[in-house]
Amino acid sequence: MWLECDDGSPLIAKSQHTPERRLNAGVLRCSHSRHTPRMQEDLIPQPAATASALPARFYTTPEMAGIDRRVIFDRAWQLVAHVSQLPSAGDYVVANLAGLPVIAVRGMDDEVRVMHNVCRHRAGPIAQCDGRGAKALRCRYHGWTYTLEGQLRSAPEMQDAKDFHVGNIHLPQLRVRIWQGLIFATVNEKWAPDFDAFVAGIDERLGADRGLQHYDSHHRASYDIACNWKVYVDNYLEGYHVPHVHPGLNRLLDYRSYRTELSGWHSLQWSPLESDESLYGNGDALYYWLWPNTMLNILPGRMQTNTVIPLGVDHCRVLFDSYYAQAHDQDKRTADLDFSDKVQHEDLGICEDVKRGLASGSYVAGRLNPLRESGVHHFHELLREAYRQN
Repeated sequence: MWLECDDGSPLIAKSQHTPERRLNAGVLRCSHSRHTPRMQEDLIPQPAATASALPARFYTTPEMAGIDRRVIFDRAWQLVAHVSQLPSAGDYVVANLAGLPVIAVRGMDDEVRVMHNVCRHRAGPIAQCDGRGAKALRCRYHGWTYTLEGQLRSAPEMQDAKDFHVGNIHLPQLRVRIWQGLIFATVNEKWAPDFDAFVAGIDERLGADRGLQHYDSHHRASYDIACNWKVYVDNYLEGYHVPHVHPGLNRLLDYRSYRTELSGWHSLQWSPLESDESLYGNGDALYYWLWPNTMLNILPGRMQTNTVIPLGVDHCRVLFDSYYAQAHDQDKRTADLDFSDKVQHEDLGICEDVKRGLASGSYVAGRLNPLRESGVHHFHELLREAYRQN
């Protein structure tokens, strides 16, 4: 199958290796491509054994913020919430999908919908924070009121507006999939990965008795970081830095046994875990990354999701949402949150240091470690593929 330029000429062909996703560099671009020759070279697929990281400009050029929104986030499945946050009709959660404000609502029919959190009147917010038990959704700006299903119900003092009919106005909805209790939505389902392919293999690895949909006791921590969102994802996707940046975490993990497993749209880093019973006890530490900005950190009795939200080219916000098995006790929960906060501040510092290095003009893309940075290489190949389609 060929992708084409606007004039119909072929642009890139799908690879024979994995026809559902991978793109072959054999016919990279037609003469109408907007890419410079240097960028064309940077976007050619690279084998893991000889791969280099992406050049600094993909992290620092102001235009990248808009490009990333258009060709990555709007074409991806993004995490919105966990079902434990919406237990009853009228419960809602607000979220930011890389610049698009959305609201997830459990309707009177028990269905969870994700809609634009943007009033159709003059773009005011329907909700500014999470809430419970709403009977309707009322815009915070001028009081336009919508049903829980997103249909406009009333608009104050609009009786003199000619040809204005509330029945013609509704909040745009996104396609939603709920998996392992996690609510995902996509802005553009046509371009998003097939959802079953997106999570393929994870259920089997977690096992039938894990029951993440039953976890509860939600806690959120939010961190604003002065770096491009891709810097944070790069850092998450390798354990190479753990002995040097995270001494406490390094004592819990078996670095020699630390492994990375790659799939089409996600990767898994895992290691045997040995900790005191007052924290996690023994078991496996599973660190899943799902394209492009979702992480699942699964330890005994606890699931933590990380969502990386770009805030321009040089800032991002990372949401840490923690959920616990029903039998998880309060002391362990407190110890987990404290330990997580310490590790996150260690990551925050190194990510901001890397951001300064990328912006310095000194950095030339370096070689990746095939053993320890295979997850970074996998991410960068997905980025190259997305940028080739720009």
